[in-house]
Amino acid sequence: MLAAGEDFRWGPPAMPDPTIHAAGEIVKKLGPTLYRAELPNGKWVMAHLSKSLTEAAAEFDTGDQVRLEFTAFDFDQARILCLLAKDAKVADRP
Repeated sequence: MLAAGEDFRWGPPAMPDPTIHAAGEIVKKLGPTLYRAELPNGKWVMAHLSKSLTEAAAEFDTGDQVRLEFTAFDFDQARILCLLAKDAKVADRP
């Protein structure tokens, strides 16, 4: 029998869904760590800096190509992972 406040789960802990990576272009800076980015299909998303980029005080300019990370649950928000080289292709994965 479980004691009060004790949690019981069947099987191993659930694995989070894998993330989805895409290339995007910075359209507008909205705040110190918040940007509007455009995907190759024309969709605009809100994008924020990853923790490592925030700690490094990274800043991006309009027109910069960046790698974005999405969760399987929300395609309207993304995390900016890195700046892409000028000749990088969308199909490239880290």
